[in-house]
Amino acid sequence: MHRPANEAELAELVAGTNTGLCIEGGGTRGLTVPGEILSTRGLSGVELYEPGSLTLVVKAGTPLAEVEALLMSEGQRLAFEPMDHRRLLGTKGTPTIGGTFAANCSGPRRIQAGAARDFLLGVRFVDGRGEVVKNGGRVMKNVTGYDLVKLMAGAHGTLGVLSEVSLKVLPQAEASATVVVEGLSLDRAIQAMSAALGSPYDVTGAAYDPQAQAVFVRVEGFAQSVAYRGDKLVQDLAQFGNPSLAREGAALWSDIRDVTAFASHSAVWQASVKPTEAPELLDRLGQIHGFAYRLDWGGGRIWLALSEDELKAAAFDTEDGRKDDPLEGLAAFDANLRQNVAQLGGHVTLVKAPKEAALPRFQAQLVPLAAIAEGLRRQFDPRGILNPGLMG
Repeated sequence: MHRPANEAELAELVAGTNTGLCIEGGGTRGLTVPGEILSTRGLSGVELYEPGSLTLVVKAGTPLAEVEALLMSEGQRLAFEPMDHRRLLGTKGTPTIGGTFAANCSGPRRIQAGAARDFLLGVRFVDGRGEVVKNGGRVMKNVTGYDLVKLMAGAHGTLGVLSEVSLKVLPQAEASATVVVEGLSLDRAIQAMSAALGSPYDVTGAAYDPQAQAVFVRVEGFAQSVAYRGDKLVQDLAQFGNPSLAREGAALWSDIRDVTAFASHSAVWQASVKPTEAPELLDRLGQIHGFAYRLDWGGGRIWLALSEDELKAAAFDTEDGRKDDPLEGLAAFDANLRQNVAQLGGHVTLVKAPKEAALPRFQAQLVPLAAIAEGLRRQFDPRGILNPGLMG
């Protein structure tokens, strides 16, 4: 494992490498590609924090927990509520701020605050040539006009290795409340969440648990405002059932954010579609496969999971009544899911699967987008050494 202690060492290491590098932050997301591991954990520490201007500059390998503790000491927080993958994936390590942005990792609050990339103000990174690039500083040859900040967020280290990030933070909410509506079918749940998100009450979370048949709607802010908006939402959502108001919901939203309900499942996907199309997608899949699911982002994010038994059932051969290799069942479900999501104009990410499964993590892009993505990779990583093959 390579673990450079500073940006200069990082640049020298990348410049002198001719083989593939597996870029790793905290190692909590289960991303693996062929090549030597390059860890950013040696690049740690706060460079600048100005609470009054809501800005923070921090090295990419800084543990996310340290960043959040620092912000909490000043009554501030990361607005985009990043997921912690460790409970779902059973991974160790410590999430880093650089890995969070490299994955554009955004939680339930995205529907109100925006994604991680929306709070990224600037970046420093080392490209595939081993050159240091700074947002707003040196402009790389032939890349004038690229928004380097947006490019790096969600690129998963394929365009460059983040060494430093500048970000905007927000004040902590004084209070939080969750409206719970039970006894809802999927269609009614989508309607209830849409009504809540379309209300003037600044909803910061809208999720559905089909096992409990319950919708959860969160509001945050000043205590008096939260009390008022919570009561109003109870009144508005009464048309869908018998809503109740819970004043404390931190543990609930942590579980929703981290999808802990699927920690024991063998395979987990994240699909993004229009909320109104979630029932159609789930109905299509349900006609062929058995699976579990949860909804977030008002139905725009669908978590799908297969247990060991469901994995085996997906491989059932109806012609001779035998059970084939569960990995074949996994591949069949994956292919069906991706095909249906693509038809609806959405996208899919495989988040968890058995190590033996040879399935792509990300969905294949449309030809025009794939050509653009490949052009960007050639520009920033002409030797193809940064997380090779990870994103196509």
